[in-house]
Amino acid sequence: MKQGSRGEAEFDLDLVRKAQAIEWLLLDVDGVLTDGHLFFSGRGEMFKAFHVRDGLAIRLAREAGLQVGLLSGRRSAALVRRATELSLDAQLLGREDKERALRSFLAQNRLRPARVAYVGDDLQDLPAIALCGLTFAPADAVPEVRAAVDRVVNAPGGHGAVREVIEWLLRARGSWESLTSRWTGSSSRR
Repeated sequence: MKQGSRGEAEFDLDLVRKAQAIEWLLLDVDGVLTDGHLFFSGRGEMFKAFHVRDGLAIRLAREAGLQVGLLSGRRSAALVRRATELSLDAQLLGREDKERALRSFLAQNRLRPARVAYVGDDLQDLPAIALCGLTFAPADAVPEVRAAVDRVVNAPGGHGAVREVIEWLLRARGSWESLTSRWTGSSSRR
């Protein structure tokens, strides 16, 4: 397991090779895209808060040619709306048995597990983590998950962890600078 550090991308050659083979990034939701808190209105409506930087990173990942999807044990209107807003490529929602859902996803898409990266934070994510080619966890993931993944990012779930994962992936693949140059001015405009 490698721990990231703010402001620098730590690259292990084996992980870089894995990153270059990735075609799909699958994300757990509660505790990864959100901070894990569940809010309910008096009418029973569920509310979720998503970090805007994660959304931009997902758009950049898709622009770089990665397909991005969700693999979550829950389904909610807020989640479906966010997934639609981000034009995600797959929504595997309400899938409590993540191993079975992932195996089915792999078969339907004719994917080898080495082509899929996964971000999870809790015990129910361990079967998906064991199957995927490259795995990540937010800083506040449970100890068992932090010990099982390839890389633990610095940000906690719901606070830019997905952004950090995607930035690391795109830097490892050599595309972060060109994708962000429209804002940073770095790249060929120098």
